[in-house]
Amino acid sequence: MDLVTDLLVTLAYGAVGVVLMAIGYALVDLATPGRLRELIWVERNRNAALLLSSNLAGVGIIVVAAIVSSDDDFVDGIVGAGAYGLLGLLIMAAAFLLLDLASPGKLGEILVDPEPHPAVWVSGVVHLATGGIIAAAIS
Repeated sequence: MDLVTDLLVTLAYGAVGVVLMAIGYALVDLATPGRLRELIWVERNRNAALLLSSNLAGVGIIVVAAIVSSDDDFVDGIVGAGAYGLLGLLIMAAAFLLLDLASPGKLGEILVDPEPHPAVWVSGVVHLATGGIIAAAIS
């Protein structure tokens, strides 16, 4: 491939990754009370920031694995990145719901509490582990 083609392929993968992270942001925003925008950037809520960051990293891990496993087949890579990314987000949402069932109270409320809470680390690791598991399954 030439430079222009490589740049266009990179742009396409970047766009898919950004769209998937935007969906991840929306899902985390939906699962937690309040607006993430306000919680993170105005109130400087570290719990909310860690929760969102782990979700975005999990999605990134999945997209990277899909790109690497595509063996330079652009169509396979871009479709795989989108499909596996969406599957990853669904599995992360299901894991969140299961963790919510196992937790006392409402997990979403706990995770955006202004006081540091260890549950946010547990939830964050679930996001990262989910991303890693799906990435391993792709390759």
